[in-house]
Amino acid sequence: MGSEEVAWAAGSMEPFLERLDHPVYVVTVEAGGERAGCLVGFASQCSIGPTRFMVWLSKANRTFRVAASARLLGVHLLGRDQYALAELFGGETGDGVDESGRRFDKFARTPWAPGPGGVPVLDGVPAWFVGRVEGLTDAGDHVGFLLSPVASGGGTHAGEPLRLSDVIHIDAGHPA
Repeated sequence: MGSEEVAWAAGSMEPFLERLDHPVYVVTVEAGGERAGCLVGFASQCSIGPTRFMVWLSKANRTFRVAASARLLGVHLLGRDQYALAELFGGETGDGVDESGRRFDKFARTPWAPGPGGVPVLDGVPAWFVGRVEGLTDAGDHVGFLLSPVASGGGTHAGEPLRLSDVIHIDAGHPA
């Protein structure tokens, strides 16, 4: 076995993972009268027919706790020029309170409209969809939400998506 193979046998995925630079997404949810949203780095289409998409939410995140009882989630693709939106949803936590002592409301700081089931749909993103939760997969510190699309749209925003390398310096509102 060569030295590269030994590293893999030891369980290190760093040589593989450090080469990835996939898009990041904002996931939004409304359930039980609560809204939540977070920046997500783990997400992908996972079936062609029927179309399915999996998003992974950290168990430490308030969005996960709200999503755990939701039927629908919103998934938003961000453009390269939407770093501030990524910073809002990735660097702030809905568990915190604002200067007036109220729960920090990310949605008060960005334009949005209610989508299917009241799921917040962010304005001005290149593309979004709302998906019905078909199942959950517990994978340790994250839970995967398997989604079937029920509605989708997008603005006139064109260009490259915001990627992991673009947001790597955002200090997370919660540990991953």
